[in-house]
Amino acid sequence: MIKKILFLFVIGLFLYSCASVPVTGRSQLNLVSNSEILPMSYDEYQQVLKESKLSNNQKYVDMVKTVGKKIQVAVEEYMRQNGMSDNLKGYSWEFNVIDSDQVNAWCMPGGKVAFYSGIMPICQDETGVAVVMGHEVAHAVANHGRERMSESLIANFGLSSLSTAFGQDPSLTQQLLYQSVGIGTQLGMLKFSRTHESEADHIGLIFMAMAGYNPSEAPKFWERMEANSGGARQPEFLSTHPHPDTRIADLKKELPEALKYYKGAK
Repeated sequence: MIKKILFLFVIGLFLYSCASVPVTGRSQLNLVSNSEILPMSYDEYQQVLKESKLSNNQKYVDMVKTVGKKIQVAVEEYMRQNGMSDNLKGYSWEFNVIDSDQVNAWCMPGGKVAFYSGIMPICQDETGVAVVMGHEVAHAVANHGRERMSESLIANFGLSSLSTAFGQDPSLTQQLLYQSVGIGTQLGMLKFSRTHESEADHIGLIFMAMAGYNPSEAPKFWERMEANSGGARQPEFLSTHPHPDTRIADLKKELPEALKYYKGAK
């Protein structure tokens, strides 16, 4: 009887700690609040900028900031329309370009975005930037980093909150948090599962469409990205993603939904 009660209690806690991903509605574990994860995310973002050389290519910088602002407005409007504005509480958007040949981009939880200049020639224009921006921002809005951290907490501490886990083992908990949001890695990169990557593709299409960028251009960007690898080892940006042919096919299947949000250039 005691085991049964304990089992039901644990299941209840698990269900209580579940959240839904915006757009897709997928259930995800949520043991970590934004108030816990965002301050560390912001601190690390500033540290990355401090240790990096920001691009002085004004064309790249203006393009990323312009697209970033439009995606931000689209995200905030989507969340407002769907009664989920509270999900963005504590967000502090920022968009920068790091001078590096790395073909990469990422978004920290809370809307802190960085593009590496190496990805810009493949983006080609604002629409290409919007494909990448929508995808990376989608990771943050879908709370993929928070979900990974919650899974790590269960594996190491059981059904504990982040604050409780910190009290048990602060150094290990901080390490798990950093790994979940990509902190401390060479690229500051969010290494998500293929489920997360596919979900970010889906959500990103809608965000770029709402921002006034034609989502039909997304498959073309990924074709350019694949061609850029030249059959060699894929860039970090593609390393955990679905096979290029699969991703492009999936994007094309999702276009009808995304096009409902597309009203043309703004």
